[in-house]
Amino acid sequence: MKNIFQIIYITILLLVGTYQVNAEEKIDLLKVDWSFKGLFGKFDRSSLQRGYQVYSEVCSGCHSMKYLSYRNLSEKGGPEFSVAEATAIAANYEVTDGPNSDGEMFLRPAKPSDKFVKPYDNIKAAQAANGGAYPPDMSVLIKARSGGANYIYSVLLGYEDPPIGVTIDDGVYYNKYMYGNNIKMSKPLIEDAVEYSDGTKATEEQMAKDVTTFLMWAAEPHLEARHKMGFKAILYLIILTILVYFSMKKIWSRVESEV
Repeated sequence: MKNIFQIIYITILLLVGTYQVNAEEKIDLLKVDWSFKGLFGKFDRSSLQRGYQVYSEVCSGCHSMKYLSYRNLSEKGGPEFSVAEATAIAANYEVTDGPNSDGEMFLRPAKPSDKFVKPYDNIKAAQAANGGAYPPDMSVLIKARSGGANYIYSVLLGYEDPPIGVTIDDGVYYNKYMYGNNIKMSKPLIEDAVEYSDGTKATEEQMAKDVTTFLMWAAEPHLEARHKMGFKAILYLIILTILVYFSMKKIWSRVESEV
């Protein structure tokens, strides 16, 4: 019996110690006042367009976005490029089509209806090109990570030298916001890595904010419509509540007068 109590006591001490260590190691994510947050949140169109530029010039070499089509770039609620601009963007890529009349597959310029072209043909090719690591698809990445937009933004800016006493393997980088602090992706954002067409200064913070906004839209393309619907539903419920209240007051006033 005494041994059982000793085991329970030691187990509790271990659990408490683990909790304290985790609490000490926990680092608060960077916070951003995102335009799309809240009941009236909307996407910043300029930020979405800049975010697509960061994705296409920095991220698309490794990360796919298999659920997006080029035509989505011109749809309402998104980056809202013109149809001509979205068509021109698509034409910069080639897709495999066919077979043709000779029974052979062929390459052609992408159309707005085509999905975003993937950087690798398959998972094995992606792993072989990235030291065994598989770059995740970015279509819904922001919804698949705890912390959402703030987490992605923080990881993009979280690269630094490992603390004294911490060693990391070759081909691995230290990131204070990444789960486990180890990441195989090298630092993707360097100041002026892109040249924004609207003249915005391409700082690391600006690029991280823009591409995170773009990823949020990719994961929730109907966010603005959902916010509008939610506002209308709340307004309807408020009006209905007021009408029910006055109706009940009128009904009970008659009952009280009769009594």
